[in-house]
Amino acid sequence: MKIIKILNNNAVIAVDECLHEQVMMGRGLAFQKKVGEHIDPGQVEKIFSLQGNALNARLSELLAEIPLEVLTTTEKIIELAQLRLGDVLSNNLFIPLSDHCHFAVTRFQQGITLPNALLWDIKRLYPREYAVSLEALDIIEQRLGVRLPEDEAGYIAQHLVKGQLKGEMSEVVQVTGVMQEILQIVKYQLRLDYREDTLSYHRFTTHLKFFAQRMLSRDLVHSEDESLHDEVKNLYPQAWQCVLKVEQHIQQQYAYALTKEEKMFLAIHIERVRKETRHQ
Repeated sequence: MKIIKILNNNAVIAVDECLHEQVMMGRGLAFQKKVGEHIDPGQVEKIFSLQGNALNARLSELLAEIPLEVLTTTEKIIELAQLRLGDVLSNNLFIPLSDHCHFAVTRFQQGITLPNALLWDIKRLYPREYAVSLEALDIIEQRLGVRLPEDEAGYIAQHLVKGQLKGEMSEVVQVTGVMQEILQIVKYQLRLDYREDTLSYHRFTTHLKFFAQRMLSRDLVHSEDESLHDEVKNLYPQAWQCVLKVEQHIQQQYAYALTKEEKMFLAIHIERVRKETRHQ
């Protein structure tokens, strides 16, 4: 690999024999190097393949500003998230999460903290992502020597949710709002007191997360098999009535008509939650 641009002592842009550009990171990788010289593969710790001018420019800017220790710490957090959540995260998560971690550490060292207004909702709606984010705070403390407050776990969890939805952070806020609305409708319609530690609740919130994302993006789900739809309707009458309330709300607030398959799956999840939840 031949250097075509030096970003800092720890990062370069290089090309291979096919002229494919890659960003390479490693401690002291570019120390006393010049454009045109070759990279020692043994010093390379991380490689990014560049796709498009926008990514090239943003990553170059990021690597020029952020210490290598923060970048490698972010990589450890993403590896942990992939292990805990499965291989569902967008490849584009590294840049915004690195940026956030660097900004959070810098702010904390300056004595500035930002309360997370969504922290309580994040704990309830995204428990798996939040649990990973608490572990991420441990990783940051171990590697960077800074113990960030719990609010930052909420912000990291939002990035992990965004990495799964593959959208903008504003979309995460919208999705969270839709989830809250549906959970409230179900709670009051069935007079439930949610048990947030149950598998059925976790499955329900996960389903709602991706339902809300599809609904907001108008990504319809259709099924030609109506027999199971009718069977669910008959087997779970209480859950089905609840689904009709949800459908009415979604239609009024978002001008979106639920498909039969969406109503069927909502009813199944609501019924599971109903059976495992205390009634008020």
